[in-house]
Amino acid sequence: MVSDVHGNAKDLATAGEGADALLCLGDLVLFLDYADHSRGIFPDLFGVENAHRIVELRTARRFEEARVLGRRLWAELGADRTEVIESAVRRQYAELFAAFPTPTYATYGNVDIPRLWPEFARPGTTVLDGQRAEIGGRVFGFVGGGLTTPMRTPYEISDEEYAAKVEALGEVDVLCSHIPPDVPELTYDTVARRFERGSRALLEAIHRIRPRYALFGHVHQPLARRMRVGATECVNVGHFASTGRPWSLEW
Repeated sequence: MVSDVHGNAKDLATAGEGADALLCLGDLVLFLDYADHSRGIFPDLFGVENAHRIVELRTARRFEEARVLGRRLWAELGADRTEVIESAVRRQYAELFAAFPTPTYATYGNVDIPRLWPEFARPGTTVLDGQRAEIGGRVFGFVGGGLTTPMRTPYEISDEEYAAKVEALGEVDVLCSHIPPDVPELTYDTVARRFERGSRALLEAIHRIRPRYALFGHVHQPLARRMRVGATECVNVGHFASTGRPWSLEW
């Protein structure tokens, strides 16, 4: 099980070794590495100094200033923003999807571009969003993407649309999502020093259907990586981009 791959194709290629299947909970794309500002699509286009500046603004929650800086940089580049980003994302996806073993079950993260995935998902990779799959005799439900935030990442949706996807799953043994349920200990990032958005619908589903596990990523340095909510073990499976280590689920 991996999440928040953010361009780490090298470790992804061996993440499924010894497992019956690999599950990926999204965020394949690396747009900007907050730990190393020289890595990602943004510094490749605009340089490390501008990457330092935009991270500084976003970390200070000065989102409008960050957007003004971004608009200026794109105007100076003089190229179509969508075309440039999608070209870079396609290059990353080609490498990352090629690293997936068979079988892989994957859902989207908030920085992913879902409409591009059919171009790269090979036989043996099953993409699920608001859908279920039986794996090893257990029913897994998958919910991709994130909720709307000032960051305006590519796959953010409304609370209502997200809740509808959670509802569509019905009863599952393992609830898999990119973002965590809306629990403070699971949504607070201790390095960024801010709460990320968690899902109230996921939390309600945990109380209602009582899955054995709720698995997720998104928060890179959470206050709590693991805690029990009622009968459910909630686990942040980790920031794979930095650790290179998958999380294993056995039964």
